[in-house]
Formats: sequence, C-alpha cells, structure tokens
Amino acid sequence: MRKEEMFDTPKKKVSLDVTNLENFVYDMSRCIKCKGCYWVEHTYMPGINFSVRCPSNLWNDFDAYGAFGKMRIGIAIQEGRLKWTDKLLEIIYADPLCGACDVGCKRNLDLEIELTLEALRIKAVKDGVGPMPAHKKIAKNIETKHNQFGAVHENRKKWISKDINVAEKADVLYFVGCSSSYVNQGIAKSTAKILNAAGTDFMLMGDEWCCGNTLYSVGMIDEAREIAKRNIEAVKASGAKTLLVSCAECYRMWKVDYPKMLNIATADLGFEVIHLIEFADKAIANNSLKPKKSVDVRFTYHDACSVSRLCDPWTPWEGERGWMGTVSPRLKRRRGQQGLYFQARNILNAIPGAKFVEMPRTRENALCCGAGRGTKEAFPELAQFSAKQRIDEVKYVSAEVLVSACPWCKTNFTQAIKENGDGIKVMDISEFILSSLEI
Repeated sequence: MRKEEMFDTPKKKVSLDVTNLENFVYDMSRCIKCKGCYWVEHTYMPGINFSVRCPSNLWNDFDAYGAFGKMRIGIAIQEGRLKWTDKLLEIIYADPLCGACDVGCKRNLDLEIELTLEALRIKAVKDGVGPMPAHKKIAKNIETKHNQFGAVHENRKKWISKDINVAEKADVLYFVGCSSSYVNQGIAKSTAKILNAAGTDFMLMGDEWCCGNTLYSVGMIDEAREIAKRNIEAVKASGAKTLLVSCAECYRMWKVDYPKMLNIATADLGFEVIHLIEFADKAIANNSLKPKKSVDVRFTYHDACSVSRLCDPWTPWEGERGWMGTVSPRLKRRRGQQGLYFQARNILNAIPGAKFVEMPRTRENALCCGAGRGTKEAFPELAQFSAKQRIDEVKYVSAEVLVSACPWCKTNFTQAIKENGDGIKVMDISEFILSSLEI
C-alpha cells in the first residue's frame, strides 16, 4: 500500500453530543478491556489495599457492570444486535456515573467513557424503556413540587433562621438545592453563616426549583434542558454575577451539564458558578474568613465526584475523526484534573487543632459514595455497599470524622455508619468550617 493510501482514511463527522450514541461508536469499539477503569494504577497507591476505583463493578463483578462491559453492550445496542430487557436496564442504571472509569481510561486511551454512559441512558429513555421506576417518581416530584423529594414547595426556605442575613439584592446568589433545603438543612445554614461571617452579601432565588441533576443523569434530557433554561434565565434576571452552591451535584449540573445540554461553553453562561469550597479558600487566603476556634479531631476528607473528577469546565466540540482515531480540530480532553482538590485541602489544613489524614484513594482516584445521580433511589443496596467500602477506608486511617462537600454523600455515609454501628461522625465541609469560626 502506498503511503498516501495509508493516510487516506475516510473521515467521519463526530461531536460530543450525548443525544446521539453514534458519536461514541469509536470510543465503545476501541475499549481493549484493560480494566484501567476498574483498578487504580499502582503509581497512585501507597499499597495494595483499596485499589479499586469502580463501585458498580466491585458491587457486582460480572463484566457487564464494568465500563468495559457496557462499552460492548453499547455497540450491540447501537447496531441493533441487542434489545432492551429489564436486566439490561439494571446494568445500565446500576452505576453512579461517578467518572472514575473516565479518568482511568483517559490515562491510557483517551476514550469518552463518561459521555458514552450518559448517551446510553438518553437512548434508553428515547427508546421508551428508561428510566427506572424510582427515577420516574423523582421526575414526577420535580414536575409537581419542583424538588426531588415531593416536599411542599412553599417550605423550601424554612431553613432560614433569624441569625442569618439574606440580602434582597447582591452580586452573589446562593442556590441552595433540594437536599440542603429539605433534608440537610445544616449545610444551608452553615453556608449562609459562612457568607455572613466573611462579610459577603448574598441573595436567594425568588422561586428556586430543583437543578434537574437526577433528570439529566438518568437520561431525561428534554426535561432537564427545560429546567436548565428556566434556572439560567432566573439567575440572569436577578442580576447576580456569581452563582454559589454548596452541593456537589448542583455544582456539576450548573457548571458542566447545563452548558452541555445547551451546546455552549461554561464560560458563556453569563455568570460565574462556584462552590463554597472555592469561596472559602479565597476568603481564608485574603483573611476575610478566619478559622480560629480549635477543632480537636482526627479527620479525613472524601473527594465528592462532582467537585472533583466530574467538574472540569465544558466546551462544545465537533469535527472529524480520521486515521487512527485522530480528530480535527484539536480536542482538549476533560481529564478530571480541574477538580477542587487543592482548594478543599487549603481550607482543611487551615482549621486549627484538627489533624488531617488522607485516605489511600484521593482526588480523582477517590471511590464514589455510591449515592449520586439516581443510584440511591433505584439501587439503595449498591449505594450502601459503596459507602461501606469507603467507610472501611476511613477506619483504616483511624479518622474520627469524615468530611465531604456534598449533601448526598453526607446522607449516604451517615446511613451506612448507623447501620454498621460505627462511631464515625460525618460532616459537610460547610459545617466543619463553621465549627472553627468564632461567631
């Protein structure tokens, strides 16, 4: 074969559009089953303990539950060789979409595993078979009550106590989220008090609705997109320059999935999206927030997926794929390296009296708590299994307190600890920060 013929491969138009599974045929077909999506590379591990990164495949070790199995399933579905069944739906949805497989694969093959898994769920819904019954109940709650839990919508702001100052107008808008509004109200209260302590005025949405995290995560993209449009317009109408959240799932949704659904870049939202972690890190650095009260505990920190490997900013891309999978124009991969890793540790190391110990699996290699993106509602046993695996890691480093930055993590870990009868305390990072402030 002449050299010119070797490189004269027909080019195929492709994009990162998750509404079309065809965009990810290359990614699915090039999986070599290396299991980099399952194991944490030895270069990142201090020993042989806790070396698995995939909660769903650890829970069920049949290959179909790992990303390498789902890539083969996806190809068969796309080619019409495999039909949807109840068991197949279970395999596709028994997965917290935590992104661990994606960052593992991108260290080797640069395949878009996370987007493929999202596209599979979107196809399941479009084919009329997805999502799971538990997800449909959540969707109904969001449609009728504008929150995950079906709680009374008018009670959304009942977490506000008299010692919290909320401005009518401010540059910062605090988007509270469903869990912190109804279930983990301590997170909302702590966040508000931290903002007050730092001298930062903040306002709330006049009528806050769910961010739509679960809807998007289970493949109900049309419904999620309408919520995204509604919420973005509400922020723009408020005049806020910064949207602040204290929920990891809300953070990923606003920063990554809203732009993804609307085919815009994160930078084009028209306002900045930040997590409390980013705010507190800067506030401590500029001395507007002063942790002075000693917190005498030995603690560890769990990197919640949506403030770690899932929160790299989104940029739309479309182009052509050619010889050996090369793409044009150049595609900057989201590798999970822009998570709030150092910001969280800056904060935690600034807490006086507290002894911070790291678990073996940290940052982008952390094991998911198992609760997010519709998993706990449809597969509570998987969520509890993953949480207990992580708690074993907490006990391994002899930590008294487990700190995270997501209300879903807090709820799931607390339940698992209660069932195990362990004496570990679970705190959100907002509560941990507040415990060190003299207010």
